Amino acid sequence: MSFLFVLNDPPYGTERSYNGLRLAMALKKENPSQAVHIFLIGDAVSCAISGQKTPDGYYNLARMIRALLSKGVTIKCCGACLDARGLDEAALVTGAKRGTMSELATWTAESERVITF
Repeated sequence: MSFLFVLNDPPYGTERSYNGLRLAMALKKENPSQAVHIFLIGDAVSCAISGQKTPDGYYNLARMIRALLSKGVTIKCCGACLDARGLDEAALVTGAKRGTMSELATWTAESERVITF
């Protein structure tokens, strides 16, 4: 089984992206051999910005993204969305990559389950 998560919301202010990453982490933990892809689009590209500093005890999405990458999850950020926010791939957590709508379309067509947050 293969999963695609499409996250739309910013890293903080709502819990949608946080919950999407939590579910992706749980799926990968329960089924390590299953393919999990995450595509960050719109304000969600900010979830992958390196160097986030959150108060102690508060979730840190960059840390969650690093953990997912270490488990073999593929994470891409919409290139047009990065550009619109003045960000480039160098601003991202190591391992998160710039992506395209064409790649999102391919992942969508190839995935058995597509989950949006």
